[in-house]
Amino acid sequence: MEEKEKNIPDELFLDQTLRPGAWEEYIGQESIKQNLKILLQAAEERNHPAEHILFYGPPGLGKTTLAHLIAKETGRQIKITSGPAIEKVGDLASILTNLSPGDIIFIDEIHRLNKMVEEVLYPAMESGVLDIIIGKGPSARTIQLDLPPFTLVAATTRIALLSAPLRSRFSGGVFRLEFYNEEEIMKIIGRSAKILGINIDKGGIDEIAKRARFTPRTANYFLKRCRDYAQVHKKDLDKKTVFMALSLLGIDELGLSESDRNVLKVIIEKFGGGPVGLNTIAAATSEEESTIEEVVEPYLIQRGLLERTPRGRVATQKAYDHLSFDHPDGEMHQNKLIH
Repeated sequence: MEEKEKNIPDELFLDQTLRPGAWEEYIGQESIKQNLKILLQAAEERNHPAEHILFYGPPGLGKTTLAHLIAKETGRQIKITSGPAIEKVGDLASILTNLSPGDIIFIDEIHRLNKMVEEVLYPAMESGVLDIIIGKGPSARTIQLDLPPFTLVAATTRIALLSAPLRSRFSGGVFRLEFYNEEEIMKIIGRSAKILGINIDKGGIDEIAKRARFTPRTANYFLKRCRDYAQVHKKDLDKKTVFMALSLLGIDELGLSESDRNVLKVIIEKFGGGPVGLNTIAAATSEEESTIEEVVEPYLIQRGLLERTPRGRVATQKAYDHLSFDHPDGEMHQNKLIH
C-alpha cells in the first residue's frame, strides 16, 4: 500500500511535465516565439521587466504554456490567477502589492474581469501605481501606492469582450495563437508519448493527429484515453487500437464529437440545411448558445462543414457528404459515420 501511494505523485508529475519547459520544446507558433524572444532579450539588456503581453485565441492552443515559458526564460517568479477569481478591487490590490520587482502576473480569461477592477488595473499597468479609495461620501480619500515593476501576461478566448482601453495597455504586444497543422500535432503527440512512457507507433500517432482538431490539448487528451484503452484491453497502441478507442469516445475520422454531429444533423434534418439562427439551433439541440458559438462552430467552420451567413447558419455540401444525407439534388452519399 505504501509503495502504491509513493507512485501516485510520480504519475501526477509525469502528466504535469507535458508542458514545455523551454522554447526549443514548444512546437508551433513560430512567429509568436520569435517576437517574444526579441521582446524578452531587449528588456533583459535594458534591465527592465518586459512590457505587458496579451495572448488570445481558441482554448487549448498554449496561451498558459507561453506565460510559464516567459517566466522560465527570464528567471522570474510567476503569480497565476484568472479574471473571475478577482472579484473585488481588494483582491487585485492584494496580488499587486505582494509582487516582487520583476515578477510576472498571469491573468487567464481576462475578459471576465469586473469593470471596477479593470479601472484600477489601468494605472497599475501604465504608471505602476495603485489608486485605492478609502471611505465613502464626502470623507472618501484616495491613496496612491507605488508598485514594484512587473509584467502582466494575460490570456483570453474572447478578445472582442476586452475594452479598448485595456487592450491598448498591452504595449508588449497582442498575439493571436493559430491552430496547429497536422505535422506539428504529430510532433506534440510523439513528445508527450515519450514523456509519459507510452509506446505508440506512427500509425497510431497519425490517427490521433487527424482527429485532434488541430489543438495540442485535445491531442494530449486523446493520447491518454487511447493509452487507457490499450492498457485495459492488453493491446498494442497502433492505428487500429486508436481507431477503436476514439470510436468509443464518439470521435469520428474528422475529429467531430457527438455534439458536433448533432448540430449539423439538426440544421439538415429540421431546417433543410439552413439558414437558421443560433438561438434556434441551441433550442433544438438543448445546448447553450455560447457553447455552440465558442466550442462547436469554430471547428465546423474550419473544416468547411458549416457557414455563417447574414441570415443564419448553413450546412455545406461537405456536411451532407460526411453525415451521409441526401443532397437537395437527391444524390445519396456513402455513410462515413462511426457506429
